[in-house]
Amino acid sequence: MRRWRLDPASRRARGARSSMKSVLIIVGIALALASLAGCSSHPARPTISTVKKTDGIHHVVRAGENLFRIGKAYDVPFEELARLNNLRDPSQIRVGQLIFIPGATRQLPVGVITPTDPPAVARSVPGPLEPAGDGFLWPVSGAINSTFGPRGASFHDGVDIAAEEGTSIAAVERGEVVYADQLRGYGNIVIIRHAGGIASVYAHNQVNLVREGQQVGRGEIIAKVGSTGRTTGPHLHFEIRKNNAAQDPLRYLPQLCCGSASDNVTPKS
Repeated sequence: MRRWRLDPASRRARGARSSMKSVLIIVGIALALASLAGCSSHPARPTISTVKKTDGIHHVVRAGENLFRIGKAYDVPFEELARLNNLRDPSQIRVGQLIFIPGATRQLPVGVITPTDPPAVARSVPGPLEPAGDGFLWPVSGAINSTFGPRGASFHDGVDIAAEEGTSIAAVERGEVVYADQLRGYGNIVIIRHAGGIASVYAHNQVNLVREGQQVGRGEIIAKVGSTGRTTGPHLHFEIRKNNAAQDPLRYLPQLCCGSASDNVTPKS
């Protein structure tokens, strides 16, 4: 059989093509490895359903909490929490159980910041209550533009007192600040614990001027009126709770027969 011999030029051309093929193979392998490395360090973007499922926290249920109180603390309807957590009976949750809270970024002290009774529970207690000592002060001077009680399908746990933005808010009695932070719905909020199982709540504040654990005096300025949280304008949302159950604040405050609310407040700097 006759063999053809390539001239030097042909051999150089074949060698060049072979070298180019080797380079292309090496480049292809390098690109494949880079692609694999990219997948490991930059995972694929999650789907919409995954984002929604992970956009929040898991709240650890503590003693005395129920789904209504948890929902109120995080400003999420308890019916929605029951649906998201596949709870057939919302009243049956146990201490230590994990409840997914959409949109939340941290666990809240539910037992401190929410009253115990759901809106469906009647709160009509006959007769005025008499606070200990000289009674409570009015926290601000202004007209009541929303009272305690049923509000459509919900329940208003306090009263709304009209006041201009930046108006000083006074502590109604001496006590300890047990919460001073922001809450969805309430905005900037201060909660003070007093003697006799009483707590006072001041919400939608422009700014809080006290911190958790601080002792405050009767009439001391603790915040400024604002419109933070879910509100239509500046005012003070004020609550009174006894043993963590919401009460009508007007039954604890002096009746204003002859003067304005400010007559009952002697702010302390």
